[in-house]
Parts: sequence; C-alpha cells; structure tokens
Amino acid sequence: MAVNPIDTEAQDLDDVRDASWAPALRAIPVAGIRKMVNMAASMEDVVHLSIGQPNFPTPRHIIDAYIEALEEGHTGYTMDAGLPELLTALAEYYSQRYNRTLTEDNILITAGCTEAMYLALTATSAPGRQFLVTDPTFLLYAPLIRMNGGEVKYIPTRAEHGHQLDPQEVIDNIGMRTYGIVLNSPSNPTGTVYPAETIDAICQEAAYRGVYVFSDEVYDHLLLDDMEYPSVLRHAMDLDNVMVASSFSKTFSMAGLRIGWIISSQGAIKKLRRYHMFTTTVANTPAQWAGIAALKGDRSCVDDMVQEYAQRRDRVVQLVSETPHLTGYWPQGAFYIFPALPHGANANQVCLRMLQETGVCTVPGDAFGESCSNSLRISYSTSMEKIEEAFERMVPWLAKQDF
Repeated sequence: MAVNPIDTEAQDLDDVRDASWAPALRAIPVAGIRKMVNMAASMEDVVHLSIGQPNFPTPRHIIDAYIEALEEGHTGYTMDAGLPELLTALAEYYSQRYNRTLTEDNILITAGCTEAMYLALTATSAPGRQFLVTDPTFLLYAPLIRMNGGEVKYIPTRAEHGHQLDPQEVIDNIGMRTYGIVLNSPSNPTGTVYPAETIDAICQEAAYRGVYVFSDEVYDHLLLDDMEYPSVLRHAMDLDNVMVASSFSKTFSMAGLRIGWIISSQGAIKKLRRYHMFTTTVANTPAQWAGIAALKGDRSCVDDMVQEYAQRRDRVVQLVSETPHLTGYWPQGAFYIFPALPHGANANQVCLRMLQETGVCTVPGDAFGESCSNSLRISYSTSMEKIEEAFERMVPWLAKQDF
C-alpha cells in the first residue's frame, strides 16, 4: 500500500512538535524534494527530472579499488582525520590545481560533503551570529545554522539574471553580527557558476572584515563551458577564514560511497577533527582507498560525463525556452536549471499537479529558499530520451495553464 506523502509530512511535523524531542529539530524543515519523490513512488510511468545524483556508473577502476581494499582487509578504522594516503593524495592534488601549498593537516576526510558542511556550520553557528546565504540554495545550510541558534540572512537571486550573485550586494549586507558567508558554486539548484571576480571580491572583503567564507564546491568538476573553476581556494588570501568542502560523489559518480572532505587552516581542522570523532568517528575505509584510485587513475571518465551533461544542458535550455510560462537562462555547471514561472505563481501547487496529471516529477522552488516560490528545479541527470519525453508531456500541459 502506497504511503500518502501529505500524511507522512503531517506525522513528521507532529513528531517535531513532541516536547520529548530536542528543540533544534524544529529548525529542520520537511524536505520538499522528499514530498515529490514519495508521491512519485506511489505512481506509475513517472519521468524524473528531480534526481540530484549522477546517472552514470561508477568507473570500473574505482570499483576495483574498493573491492581490492575489502579483500586486503582494509575494513577497520582509519586515523580520525582520514586515511593518510588519501590525505596526501588530496593535498598534492589541490596544491597543484590551485597553486597554493596545502598539507595533510589542512584536510579532514568526512562522510560525504554533507558531513563536511555539517561540521563547518554547526561548529561555528551560535546565538548572535549571522550567516549570509544565497536564495535559492541547497536546503542543507540554513537548518544547520539555525539548529545552534544562528541567524540566516538571505541574498536573493533571480532567473532573469541567471541566478548570478551580486558581490556588492553581499558586501553591503555584511554587518556587525555577520559571522559567515555560505557559497555553493556550481549551485544546486540553479547550476550557476559564480565568476572569478565575484569570488575574489567576496573573499577579499571577508578577509578584511574577519568574516568566514564557507564554500560548498561539490560540483567543482562539472563545468559545462570552457572555463577555469573559480574556487575559494584559488582566491582566498589565506585559509584562516575559509572552509571549503567537496567530495567524490558528483565528479566520479560515487554518491553512495560517502567520501568527502573539508579544507581549512590547520587550527580549524584540529578543532573539527575533535568534533568529527563524536559524529561519524571516521569515514568509510575501503571507500577512501577507492578515492585514491579516483584521484590517481584515468580521468577520461570525468571528461566523458561532463561532455554528456553539456549536451543535455544545451538541449534543456532550448526546451525551457520553448516551454510556455517558463523563464530560463544558461547554467554553466552541475546538472540543474531553475527556471521561473510567472510572478505570483505557486510552483509547489504547479509541480504537484504536473506530477499527478503528466507523470513528470520536478522539485518546487520553495524547497530551496524563501524568494523562489515561483520557480522549479529541473535536473538533467537522466538520459536525453527521458528529457525529451518529459518535455513532450510538460509543454502542452503548461500551455493550458492560466497564470
């Protein structure tokens, strides 16, 4: 028997309000993504434009390294900071990529990028501290800040401007209580890549004002145009006020292996290692060996994936431009686009009805922020055939809607 997602959401809210649970749970919203996916699971003939993970198989040499690690008995705990060989490989890789000296003491291996951001934000948020967060943005950050009493101040972006972030607007919003700025580029849900001048301006002002920059760079290799990635690691003056998180999940299609990392000053990493010991203790050991294979092995698999994503992006942008009532733009990274419906439209209702009446599953904008209730996230981490089929259903249905 299928579970009604609306009933499940109501039960979750009742559980959170139960006085026996920690008040911090109230900061965690019911995920709009889950609501859509739960409803889709109870239906037949659904085309998903909602999935936020690669649809490519994990490269063979990475799987072989994982199996070899198991067979060689690498199933115990590593050092709390991570497998020494992986720490060395990451330090060498990032030092070369961004032309700055990093050591193993600048890196902590985590259970995916999610734990990396969890550690960074919950270890630093506190009552009286304000964090600037782009809107829309990945749904993880704001709840983590609020769980420990921190305050979130949103900086809205718009589809008609390609969801680009105005660095001067960020700088103008830095106040006496501003502790940190949270960046995610390429962005989930928009696919927007912030240019070097944006990252540079924010990093320089943050360093001058003593404000932390937290940068989620999990999509840093999924650049769909010919450009150099403008990482915070490339533009920050030093590591004293930055924490950069990433993982193997998107680049090498290793989402379920749960290996990520955080890069910061040696002092910050020492503190986060202590915190990490009381969360996950260590990351998956054989998966860390697989990560070494990913870093040191053939990278043509990544190039092939990026080329395919770029072809899908080109087609999706064209299809969005031909779809009634949708305003699109040109995303340069990840595998998302976040088009807008007409001003005042309720994307939550539109997405639910479109799923029920056409079988196309997207994610409403209110899952990602407060200023984008008329937008929806489309993921093109699916085959070109499924993309074409989805829009064949969506276009005539949206044409009949009266906004």
